[in-house]
Amino acid sequence: MPGQGWASGTFHLPQTHASISPVPPYSREQPIFTTRAHVFQIDPSTKKNWVPASKQAVTVSYFYDSTRNSYRIISVDGAKVIINSTITPNMTFTKTSQKFGQWADSRANTVFGLGFPSEQQLTKFAEKFQEVKEAAKLARDRSQEKIETSSNHSQESGRETPSSTRASSVNGTDDEKASHGGPAEAHLKSENDKLKIALAQSSSNVKKWETELQTLRESNARLTTALQESAASIEHWKKQFSACKEENDQLRTKIEELEEQCNEINKEKERNAQLSRRLQELETELQDKELELEELRKQGEIIPQLMSECESVSQQLQAAEEKNKDLEEKVRTLRTEVEESKHRQTNLKTELKNFLDVLDGKIDELHDFRQGLSKLGVDN
Repeated sequence: MPGQGWASGTFHLPQTHASISPVPPYSREQPIFTTRAHVFQIDPSTKKNWVPASKQAVTVSYFYDSTRNSYRIISVDGAKVIINSTITPNMTFTKTSQKFGQWADSRANTVFGLGFPSEQQLTKFAEKFQEVKEAAKLARDRSQEKIETSSNHSQESGRETPSSTRASSVNGTDDEKASHGGPAEAHLKSENDKLKIALAQSSSNVKKWETELQTLRESNARLTTALQESAASIEHWKKQFSACKEENDQLRTKIEELEEQCNEINKEKERNAQLSRRLQELETELQDKELELEELRKQGEIIPQLMSECESVSQQLQAAEEKNKDLEEKVRTLRTEVEESKHRQTNLKTELKNFLDVLDGKIDELHDFRQGLSKLGVDN
């Protein structure tokens, strides 16, 4: 959106088909105020959304036509007329945001919007719009007064001419006609002079209007030529756009192909990197195997010495085995003796337990005997 509130409501415009005057500059029109702004027009289909009329900020000017005493807002983007709005007293310029304003033109059947770089420029434009609007209203009032004055004057002249005729026709005698003929003829002559002057003014006005009409036709012809050139330029740009689009599609296809090739190249690079890492690992393993082989060769040189040592160790092992057998025999003998000793200890424990049981019985009897003696001593 160009600014806040630019499309806040629906715009209903009267459906008129009035022709718009061509764009200045003419010799009779002079710019009275100029600024720069981004130009927008309301979307004719939705009456809500704004459509940019210029790609960048363009010159927007107030023009004054001294001949017709009228004011217009004009803006041209290159050879294209984007604003051609005659200001009327019924128009209103509305600020919809800090940097955006709009007004409706019923003759052009659209709504124009202007986006300014700053709020100060918008304020100046709005003040000028109000000033021009008041001037247009004053010019309209003066024009209406002139029309009413000329109309009243024509009616008074119409009344005076028949009365003079009637005055000359009602005279009864030739003497009276002769006496009243002089002033009537003078009055008629003055009226004829007035009519001639009015006719001359009308002729000059007709010539002026014909001149303006011819100027309008020439301007319309120039606008038509510019429109045709714009249409031809549009067709040319459309063709260039189609060609660029086709070229763009071709470039996209090539880019996709190149991307596929790049992906394949990247995959191939990854495979090569994996092979390189595997090759390094194999080289490392090969170096380790060579070191092991060298160690084995060194160990192979000391194998005869190891064999002799192994024979001596075997002899020592045999002697140790024989000693081990003797020791095993001794261990078995000792185990037998230990078992016999354990058996004797078990028997001794049993006998000792029996002896302790008997001793406990004797001790109990002795205790009872002592208690009996103690009782006898107490009785005695």
